Amino acid sequence: MLFARAHARTSAAALEGNLRALSRRAGVPLLLPVKADAYGHGLEIVACVAARHPDVWGLAVATPQEAGALAALNPGKPVVLLTPPRAGEVPLLADLGVRLPVASLEQAEALPPHARAHLKVDTGMNRLGARPEDAVRVGQRLAERGVLEGAYTHFATADEPDLAFAWQQFRRFQDVLAQLPPVLAHASNGGGILSLGALPGMRLARPGLASYGFAPPHLGGVLPLTPVMTLDAEVTHLHTALEGESVSYGGLWHAPRDTLLATVGLGYADGYPRNATGQAHVTVAGERRPVVGRICMDQCMVDVTGLPVQVGDTVRFWGPDAITAGDVAGWGGTNEYEVLTGLGARVERLAAP
Repeated sequence: MLFARAHARTSAAALEGNLRALSRRAGVPLLLPVKADAYGHGLEIVACVAARHPDVWGLAVATPQEAGALAALNPGKPVVLLTPPRAGEVPLLADLGVRLPVASLEQAEALPPHARAHLKVDTGMNRLGARPEDAVRVGQRLAERGVLEGAYTHFATADEPDLAFAWQQFRRFQDVLAQLPPVLAHASNGGGILSLGALPGMRLARPGLASYGFAPPHLGGVLPLTPVMTLDAEVTHLHTALEGESVSYGGLWHAPRDTLLATVGLGYADGYPRNATGQAHVTVAGERRPVVGRICMDQCMVDVTGLPVQVGDTVRFWGPDAITAGDVAGWGGTNEYEVLTGLGARVERLAAP
């Protein structure tokens, strides 16, 4: 039997707790985004938790492929596609029961009669959707055809300290909804839930990264969110670098003394950012230790001098109790979204209590 050298464990208890807290603050059930392999946490694992969670109405994805994969898992809850499919994909997606995004009269007319649509309204993100003045006509036509189930928009700045534009977007969305029959309206992402709270007239909320335990720093105290993922990898080799010897590509780091090094089976091809070189730390044998030398494609080296470490031991790269994915993102000059979704396929996803 062959084994993975790195494992990402998704905690059901942490995810369940985050979802419960977010739903309570939003005052509505959740449409849980599980795009990008559930933000790197494993689509099947997260869908299983969501399927039994009373505060989750449905699951949202970004691509038709994701919608098909999720529908095949049969989560027992609605699947909503958030970005437009090709025209030729619409019949199959409708047959699978996937809720479809609609932003034009042409798309509205092309829907099969058994489809269910969510009207996409662009209130200022300028990415996808119909402008408010056009969205009303599209929504009314969907209602006439009997296929309108929901309507949604997306906040561009709800995770920023200044909420003026977010409120402006919400008012624009309300103006559209006022001219449509009652629908499953949803607007708030995680930042919106944390900063704006319960919004009048909304029936659902879509917390993405917040569901998985992360909030903008200025909103970190709003809810007790817990990071859901723990990332570990194994020590594959132990050796001593003599005083003055360089380590890894470019010879960026030199041993200040005879140094016991653990080579660990995780690198930038697995999603651990190469730009974290020179700053990254890990937890090994209960201690925080530096990653030394340039991070490689498949591995990295850790100073474990003085620790009782053996080949096969576990090194923790992030988790809820010490170093977090946010720390790693800071070292790599990026954000938690990129770090979590960038985890490669060689990292085995495992369910944890």
